[in-house]
Amino acid sequence: MRPLNLLLAALALAALPAAALADSPPLDWRTKVRAFNIEHCKHPAWGTSHSDRDYALAKAMAATDKVTLDDDVLFAAAYLHDVAAFKPYEKADLDHSDVAADLVGEILAPTGFPMAKLPKVQAAIREHMYYRTPTVPESLYLHDADALDWLGAIGAARIMALADPNGAQPDGPAVLPMLKENLRDVPARVLTPAGKALMPAKRDLLAKWLETLASETDGFKTL
Repeated sequence: MRPLNLLLAALALAALPAAALADSPPLDWRTKVRAFNIEHCKHPAWGTSHSDRDYALAKAMAATDKVTLDDDVLFAAAYLHDVAAFKPYEKADLDHSDVAADLVGEILAPTGFPMAKLPKVQAAIREHMYYRTPTVPESLYLHDADALDWLGAIGAARIMALADPNGAQPDGPAVLPMLKENLRDVPARVLTPAGKALMPAKRDLLAKWLETLASETDGFKTL
């Protein structure tokens, strides 16, 4: 093939993806939901990385317990359960779990999600916090994954990420009560066999972390 023809062929191949874009298959609903999470849920404590961990841990614990979950329900709930912690979805004086459960259908409907499963997604979102009582298997395992994410090193990292780096509230001392409350309240609310097996190590790690922090900050006075 002549050099000019080679050049023309290469240019045609390079242009092919853009030209063929209109004929590409639509994005899978999961891709759209996670992209929505990435765009709208930007926070080190309850952003995309938290959703990634919740989804993975819930699946792993269910597998350990030999419990079958509807993965469509779990995925949607894991990536949208905290959406009402962010503007423009948050509502003052209302629990973010309830707000998210009420609006999640509007988010899922355009994505191609199988909407017959919406009620179970809503239940899993509404019941994901440790102080709620799960009513469906997907809710139970998301609930425990979310609870465990408040403990251990990641639990400490998430709460400390709430401290304002510019000295506004909450500052370092102001977030300490949240850590202590999680250590006090969360462990008893881990309900699944697999979750209960994981909980003691994560509880003890957070307790030791707080103990060490206290020893290095004169009982938190110089935090």
